[in-house]
Amino acid sequence: MQTQDTSAADTVAALVTRARAAQAIFADYDQQQVDDVVAGAAWAIYRPDRARELAELAVRDTGLGNVEDKVAKNQRKTLGTLRDLTGAKSVGVIADDPDSGITEYAKPVGVVAAVCPSTNPAATPANKTMMALKGGNAVILSPSPKGASTCRLLVEYIHAELDKVGAPRDLVQFIAEPSKALTNELMRQADLVVVTGSQRNVRQAYSSGTPAIGVGAGNAPVIVDADADIAGAAEKIKRSKTFDYATSCSSENSVHIHSAVYDATLRALGEQGGYLLTPEEKERLAAVMWPDGKLSSAITAQPPGKIAALAGLDSPEARSASFFLVEEDGVGPGFPFSGEKLSVVLTVYRFDDLGAAIKRIQRLLDFQGAGHSCGIHTATEVHATMVAERLRVARVLVNQAHCFGTGGGFDNGLGFTLTMGAGTWAGNSISDNLSYRHFLNITRLARVIPPRVPTEEQLWGRYHETYGR
Repeated sequence: MQTQDTSAADTVAALVTRARAAQAIFADYDQQQVDDVVAGAAWAIYRPDRARELAELAVRDTGLGNVEDKVAKNQRKTLGTLRDLTGAKSVGVIADDPDSGITEYAKPVGVVAAVCPSTNPAATPANKTMMALKGGNAVILSPSPKGASTCRLLVEYIHAELDKVGAPRDLVQFIAEPSKALTNELMRQADLVVVTGSQRNVRQAYSSGTPAIGVGAGNAPVIVDADADIAGAAEKIKRSKTFDYATSCSSENSVHIHSAVYDATLRALGEQGGYLLTPEEKERLAAVMWPDGKLSSAITAQPPGKIAALAGLDSPEARSASFFLVEEDGVGPGFPFSGEKLSVVLTVYRFDDLGAAIKRIQRLLDFQGAGHSCGIHTATEVHATMVAERLRVARVLVNQAHCFGTGGGFDNGLGFTLTMGAGTWAGNSISDNLSYRHFLNITRLARVIPPRVPTEEQLWGRYHETYGR
C-alpha cells in the first residue's frame, strides 16, 4: 500500500511528465505562435460572459469579495497584462548590443508551479499563466481548496482557446483536489515556483529546493499630507478600500493624516461612506476580528453590513456604512488594528511631522507588511521623494487609489500583475512586480571586443588624493 507522500509524488509526477512533453513541443514555437497562445489564455478569462461566470463561481465557492468587482478585476488585470506582454520579445534573440558584443537569447525555465490564493481564484492563476506561457513554459496551477472549482473552469476555458490555436492542452494543468501534500510535492518537482497567498506557502516554496518567487504580506499605509486634495484622496481611498471587499493585499489598511487636515479628511471619508467607530464600538469590533488573537476569517472580504452585524454596530449609520474607520495611535502586537485586516476596516493615525510619521509607518510595516508598499496624497513632490528615500518598501504611489495602482495601472508605469515582490525586507527574492521576464532563462553570447582596461588613475585617483596611497 502506498503512503500518502508516495501517492502525492506519483500524482504530481504524472502532471509534470505531461507538462514536459507539452513544453517540448511549445519550445519550438516562434514568437507569433507564442503570442497567439498567450492571447488565447487571456481571452479565456477576459471574454465578458466568462469573466462573469468565473466571478460568480468564485464568490459562491470562496465566500470572499463580490461579483461585480471580481468581473472588473478579471478583465482589467488581464487587459493590462496583455498590454504589457504584447510586442515584448521572449523567443530567440531578445537583445543585441554591438558595443558590449553581447547577444541575449531567451529560453524557457520549463515547468512552472503556480500556487494561487482563494482571494483571487481566477485572476491570479490567469495572470501567472499568461506570463509563464509568454516565456514558452508549461504551468501547473495549485489553487486553494476553496478556489479549486473556479480554477477548474478557468482551465477549461484556457483549453478551449489552446485548441483553437493548435497548442497542447497540457501546457496548462491544475491540481484538481488540492492539498498541502500535493502542493508541496509540486513545488519540489517543478523547475520554478511562483507563490501568491499565504506566508506559509511562501516559506514552503523557499524551502522546497526549487528556485522560487514568493511575495510578502500586505498592510499598505497611505499618507494624507497637509496640502493634499482632500476630497480626491477620500474618494480614491474609499474606492480602493472597498473594492472586492478588500481582498487585495494592496488595499489601504491604515491612513496617516496630517493634523492640519485631520478633521477635514475624516469628514471627507465620512461623506464617502466611512463610519468612524466610538472607542466602545472599536473594542467590540476587535473582539470579533481577533477572537483568539488571530484574524478571524469570518470578517475577511465580507460586506460591511455583515461585519456591522457581527460586531453589534447597531446604529443606522454603521449598518449603512461602506467601510469602517478606527482611530489608533499605537503599532505592534498590542495594537491589532495596526496590522493587515483583509476587510473594509481602515485604521486612522494622526501626525504633525512627516519624518516622524514615516518612522511610525516603518515600525508598522516591520510589524506586518514589510517591504510591500506605501501611498501618499500630496501636492509636494519633495514629500513623495522623502517617503521613497526613507521607507523600506518596493513601491510608493503618489495620489493614487492604492489597490488599483500597486499591481499596475493604465496611468502609472508599474507592470500589471497580481504578484508583487516585497524584497529581502519580507524575505522575498524579488522587489518588483512579477513579469514574464521572471519566467525566462537567458543565454548570453559574448564576442571579443576592443579591450577596455582602466588606468590606476581612473580608478583610484580621487581616493589617493583624498586619503593618500
